[in-house]
Amino acid sequence: MGCLFGARLTPHADVTLIGNWPEQIEALRRGPLDMLTLDGYETRVRLHATPDVDTVGPVDVALIMTKTPKSELAAQGAARVLAPDGLAITLQNGLGNLEVLGRCVGSERAALGVTTQGASMDGPGRLVHGGAGPTHLATHPAIDVRLRAVAALFEQAGIEAHVVDDVTGWVWGKLAINAAINPLSAILRVPNGALLESEWARRLMRRAAYEVATVAAEQNIHLPFENAAARAEEVAVSTARNRSSMLQDMLRGVETEIEAICGAVVWAGESMGINTPANRMLYELVKALEETHPARIG
Repeated sequence: MGCLFGARLTPHADVTLIGNWPEQIEALRRGPLDMLTLDGYETRVRLHATPDVDTVGPVDVALIMTKTPKSELAAQGAARVLAPDGLAITLQNGLGNLEVLGRCVGSERAALGVTTQGASMDGPGRLVHGGAGPTHLATHPAIDVRLRAVAALFEQAGIEAHVVDDVTGWVWGKLAINAAINPLSAILRVPNGALLESEWARRLMRRAAYEVATVAAEQNIHLPFENAAARAEEVAVSTARNRSSMLQDMLRGVETEIEAICGAVVWAGESMGINTPANRMLYELVKALEETHPARIG
């Protein structure tokens, strides 16, 4: 996702990617990013990338797009590079990211966003744009002017952006979709669209999404769609060739975002006396896969 937003924004702003994937950083230093677009065209974009956050800054905007296990590290890095009047925006999956960011950069410099863009890396330096959709950014008086400037920049770069007062419904809506698609795609080792080719997988998808909607409704959180299960299936169709971020993590043998997705649903449900068996099963299976990765056969 960092490469996708970086590729779109680079023609319109001074952009630096900061990451800790050595092969990716080296590939971007050697040559341009190869990007396969949604319409099947290949394009190349030269990106500036570094593994050392202390070589960057001060910056006006820091986009936090890491996986949730790295949220604290990314937020600390943002605090070091952000200008005094800068703005840090989390566009991550799951719950709890704004709280982590706010602790590190201050609530007056932290913003929460939700994006429905989808992308995966087909090896270092090669990006596949797997799905397009709107990005919603939550505003409040302390950040409104700066946030609207970011939204305008996104629009200029071809990223549909909306500034809204509250993105809680969008956060939980994306959580429902992520819970339905990401863990199953990682467990089964398939792209998103393949989940719909199995009635068993589809049933699990629908149950996981329904549970998220139930937990959200108990908190009076209104999702941006009426049927979470149907919406998850629609997203699986529109991002059929995309490898979910959790699948990418599983293939690389690194920690996934399952704690902030299915885990967050389970813990929230428990706090309200709501049972979430599908999310609990997916959570436990992914955790087991993480722990047994070194012993995996084949």
